[in-house]
Parts: sequence; C-alpha cells; structure tokens
Amino acid sequence: MSNEATTAAGAAGTDNQGAAGNIASYIDHTLLKPEASEAEVLKVCAEAAEYHFKSVCVNPIWVKTVKTALKGSGVLTCSVIGFPLGATPSDVKAFEARGAVLDGADEIDMVINIAAARANDKGALVDDIRAVAEAVHSGGAILKVIIETALLDDAQKVLACEASVEAGADFVKTSTGFNGGGATAEDVALMRRTVGPGLGVKASGGVRSLADAQAMIAAGATRIGASSGIAIVKGEQGSSAY
Repeated sequence: MSNEATTAAGAAGTDNQGAAGNIASYIDHTLLKPEASEAEVLKVCAEAAEYHFKSVCVNPIWVKTVKTALKGSGVLTCSVIGFPLGATPSDVKAFEARGAVLDGADEIDMVINIAAARANDKGALVDDIRAVAEAVHSGGAILKVIIETALLDDAQKVLACEASVEAGADFVKTSTGFNGGGATAEDVALMRRTVGPGLGVKASGGVRSLADAQAMIAAGATRIGASSGIAIVKGEQGSSAY
C-alpha cells in the first residue's frame, strides 16, 4: 500500500477528531450538479480552503473559476471528463481533458467506456483510457479513471482496473454518483487488490459520514470524493447523494 494509503488507514484507527483532521486532506470536495451557480462554486472553494481538503472537483466549465479562487490555498483543482456516462468517443474525451488541463485542472477524473467493460473488451478500454492519460499527462496533470462499479460485475471491475494500469492511469475511482449505487468497501478492496500499491484508489458516491470515509480508507482508498466533506470532518451525517 502507498504511503498515502498507509497514512489514511492509520487515521481511521484514531479518535474521531484526529481521524477527521487527517481525512480532510484526502477529500475531493465535489460539486458536479449541472445547475450549480458561480456563487455555489465559489462557496465550495472557500470551504475547501478552510478545511484543507485535497481538491475541489467541478465540471469543466468551472475550472478557470476554481483555479483562480483556490490560488495560494494549496487546494488542487479537479475536473471530470466524459461525465457522467462515459459514452463519448475517446478523441473527444482527450480533447476535453486537454482543454480542462489548459484551463488549470491539476487532476482529471474520466469515465470509462462502460459498454466496453461490460463486453469484456479490454483493448477498447485501454485505448480509451490511454488517449485521455496521454492528454492529461502532457499537461502535467494526473488521471483518475472512474469505472462505475454499480454497472459492472466483479470480473468486469477487475478488467477495468487492469486496463487502467496498462493505460498509464494514476488512480482508479469507484463511481460517478449519477448512475445507481456508489462506493462500497468491498469494491474498494477489490480495486486495491487488483491495482496493487502503485495506483491510488478513490471512493466516491454515497460517502456521507466520517464512518463511511474510515471504512473506505480501511479498505484501501487513498482519496474520497464527496460533497459531504464538511459533515465528514465534523463527524456528522451528510445528506447529498454524491
């Protein structure tokens, strides 16, 4: 397990206050609803800076706004590509990713070709992910690959994780939060076993409390995607689905 994963797992075993303080640095504070306003985006940025979250994750139209708002805060700017369906041609995903990185994104979360995963077409998955990975890495950013676990069986989850490794991704991620179920500790553990210690694992979708986050970290997650980040660090129960 990576140093990041080991640190987070250690946090899960401490008292709530200490664990929350450590877990904050693993949270991608997320606002992906399509109707989000500029005021809401700026509010999320202010919260992320206050609580020292790892990043703010937004749709591509808000990357420039977030990058400017977070300047000097130490919080990263993250955006999503091919979101939330993954059913966009790979060259279009790569173009979209390149644009987001040029706008200031430090991290990109892409959705895979889910149909290819369900068809057990590893070659198509590798090609899809590699196209985006090359675009992202050329701009100095990192790539997280959303495999949408709720739509795959375990063998397909393994296949998608293996394709992510082969294609040069930096993370695998459970879910968009928009296509059925979200993260489970069982899926995180499966993904961690598959990718080994070399890649990050991001749990997202339905992580609403400190206990949820601790369970994901104990299973092997090194990043948490949540719109309930403040509730998590306060030891409260969040209400948002993502």
